[in-house]
Amino acid sequence: MMDRRVMGAALVVALAAAGMAVAQQAAAPAPAPNLPVGYLTPQTWPDAARILPPAPATGSSREARDQEIFKTTRASEGSPRWALAQNDVPTLPQAMLKNFSCAIGAELTPQNAPKLTAMLGRVGLDAGRQVAAVKDVFKRKRPYLIDDGNICVPKSDSLAASPDYPSGHATWGWSIGLILAEIAPDRATPILARGRAFGESRVVCGVHTVSAVEAGRTNGGALVATLHGDPQFRADLEAARTEVAALRKTAAAEPAACAVEAELVATGPY
Repeated sequence: MMDRRVMGAALVVALAAAGMAVAQQAAAPAPAPNLPVGYLTPQTWPDAARILPPAPATGSSREARDQEIFKTTRASEGSPRWALAQNDVPTLPQAMLKNFSCAIGAELTPQNAPKLTAMLGRVGLDAGRQVAAVKDVFKRKRPYLIDDGNICVPKSDSLAASPDYPSGHATWGWSIGLILAEIAPDRATPILARGRAFGESRVVCGVHTVSAVEAGRTNGGALVATLHGDPQFRADLEAARTEVAALRKTAAAEPAACAVEAELVATGPY
């Protein structure tokens, strides 16, 4: 009996000690998560709401132009240009590297261009935060919510809740185009043409107006200009330039698909 009492008392003490340890661990502050950060801060982000022209007003000639182009581009469904617009939906750095590989003249992947990938990841955070802030100022409806028509992605509540103006895709694509044109200036023309077409894909897709895409290009230009004021961005840009230059020296022959893409890019969709 004594052994059971001693064992029971020892168990109570052990459980109490364990409980105190758990309580102490719970009370201790958790380590701060290592979250990714962009290059800019709320103090250095360009204020797009003051830079961009206002979104088209309801009933204005700008809105009429936007909606007319939306309606005429619905005829693109099923075409090669429609397929390119669907290809241009994903915006993660690895997708963007693939999208610009033909234009820069070398296959770009996260594996062979880790410095460029990391830099674009940080720029993407800055672009996303800036676009989200300005969309909430203008609150412009997407074109398919004004006139009915098919779009190249599933219609969803989350898409409808994200305003049209300016286009985040156009901001992102033009920003990358400007950065890559600086990294490989001898390929600036095809790179910037691809950046333009990336934004135009949103009009073909039916999820953005022409005005929103044009504003996105202005927004991307403002963002990249501001990024150049950050010393860490400039250092990362130089590292990416060296990395891409080495890749281009060993680049394989341009695949046939690049000629097809170039023809689509050269032909305006509206």
